[in-house]
Amino acid sequence: MSRFQVYRAALPEVCAADPRRMVFTADADGRCEVFTWDVATRRARRVTDRPGGTLHGAIDRDARVWWFAEDARGVGHWRFQPFTGGPGRPGLAGVPDGTARGLAVTGGAIAAVGVGLDDGTAVHIGSRGGPGREVTRVDGPAALAGLTPAGDLLALTRAADSPRAVTVLTPEGSAAAVLPGDGAHGRLWALGFAPTGPGGATLLLVRERDDRYLLETWTPATGTVTHDWCAFDTQITARWYPEGRSVLIRQDRHGRSLLHRAHLERRTLDAVPAPPGTLLDAAPHPGGDLHTLWTDTTHPPRMASTAGTPLPPLGTVEGSVPGTLRDIRTPGPDGPVHTLLSLPEDGPGPFPAVFLVHGGPADHDRDAYDGTVHSLVASGFAVARVNYRGSTGYGPRWQRAFPDGVGHTQVEDLAAVRADLAARGLIRPDATGLWGTSWGGYLVLLALGTRPGLWRAGVAVKPVADYAAAHASATPALRALDERLFGGTPEEVPARYAHSSPIRYAVHVRDPLLVVAATHDTKCPAAQVRSYLGALHAIGARHESLWLDSGHDGYDGGDHVAVLRRAVLFLDRELRGTTPPRRPRPPGGGSAHRTAHH
Repeated sequence: MSRFQVYRAALPEVCAADPRRMVFTADADGRCEVFTWDVATRRARRVTDRPGGTLHGAIDRDARVWWFAEDARGVGHWRFQPFTGGPGRPGLAGVPDGTARGLAVTGGAIAAVGVGLDDGTAVHIGSRGGPGREVTRVDGPAALAGLTPAGDLLALTRAADSPRAVTVLTPEGSAAAVLPGDGAHGRLWALGFAPTGPGGATLLLVRERDDRYLLETWTPATGTVTHDWCAFDTQITARWYPEGRSVLIRQDRHGRSLLHRAHLERRTLDAVPAPPGTLLDAAPHPGGDLHTLWTDTTHPPRMASTAGTPLPPLGTVEGSVPGTLRDIRTPGPDGPVHTLLSLPEDGPGPFPAVFLVHGGPADHDRDAYDGTVHSLVASGFAVARVNYRGSTGYGPRWQRAFPDGVGHTQVEDLAAVRADLAARGLIRPDATGLWGTSWGGYLVLLALGTRPGLWRAGVAVKPVADYAAAHASATPALRALDERLFGGTPEEVPARYAHSSPIRYAVHVRDPLLVVAATHDTKCPAAQVRSYLGALHAIGARHESLWLDSGHDGYDGGDHVAVLRRAVLFLDRELRGTTPPRRPRPPGGGSAHRTAHH
């Protein structure tokens, strides 16, 4: 295939002062790049042209277009230019390169950026295009969560269960407030300051408490106010409406989405109509306009505006999507395990099956279009997407449930669902495989090592293969995640890391395995993957490898197409013994890939 496109399902960023001007990411010769969108002319202009592509873009109140110029490791800096074009300039001069940890710009052209560094996180502030002054520097991962419209307060968010989960700072670096998370069962997140309102200094927060998620707000005058009347049983995120008095809440619940509008002064909560499926994003705008990005398993993402505002083309897959979707719930020790099962339309089954394992673990599979599901179902496979224990979208208790240890609990759920689907006659137990990316790839390796012979093949893309080794060379944010999962560092709890590391079980692997890795991966580093492959080679285990010259989050569609083709051919051969194997075609000529996070 000589031509393919890559698309990113995301709403455009809208200029707060001129909603006719927007910024979005789209395909540019097989790469993600940043574009402007002029509603009046319905014309797009390409802003960036970088060899590795560009994913992060934004637009400020003065219609300056921003993008994050990063290398394959994710290290770089923010740049900007006028909406109509011109030379790109550094957002703040003198700021060291690092990973993107937040951007905020006021209408008065005060800019603040968060920068992830090797030893922590720094926040800088200054006039747009001028020198940046360091406001604060903290150990470990953190992120800039907002800047007031007046530029007089910033919000820094850290580990949600820490005593300093959210810190409100002045531009001089003094703490105006320190808001704690109440331990593992009382986490706290900051979602940004109100765009308008009294003093423009109302900070929106979400608190986990008593196995619910509640809205909170903070102001200098009132401190923290908990809105107990606005509580949810599963994860939420929220955005301010432009008037700064109400909030749009998007709830992830059991693989689907719900929308609500909370009126903070009236203390009322209203449902916002939305079709069944998943809202990947929803954003309110001036004049009562609401932009939504909706999808379900059989419909690729679609953008819509309630006011009829022309939105930029998404560049997504066209035509019908094969297969039918069933919701399956398998009994388990902590409650039913929910699976989204996609079945081919031809024949009664049982079908050869691929378990597509999501990453995270703090993520979940949704009733949403997935190009990998599309390709597999079109090739005659059933596809099971299992929201194992540890997944989001099913409440705090489900997300905390790791009774058998990190990884082993999830493998237990995958095995239980496999047995249930086979018993129902939906899949062939002699032709089931696993495919996962990042933390999902880690689970694939662990499953094949701890339950040899149960799965007939596995595909692990950019996986964690040796947890202790990955921890030693991963990013600070990933090290912090590991330490929360395991309750300490590899030096403090070595047995826990060893118990959950696939390399410990590599000697038992006897099912064919395809491992895909990236040479510049800072989340699941290449060295620990090479060690795992060496262990497989030493015992003569059947395996293949594919190396990509990219980082963990590559933005080049060619890499995604290469992985898709290789993986589907591999599974076709191993699960069905096809000779010659079918040649998979990316759906709609597009590169389709799952997003997953270790």
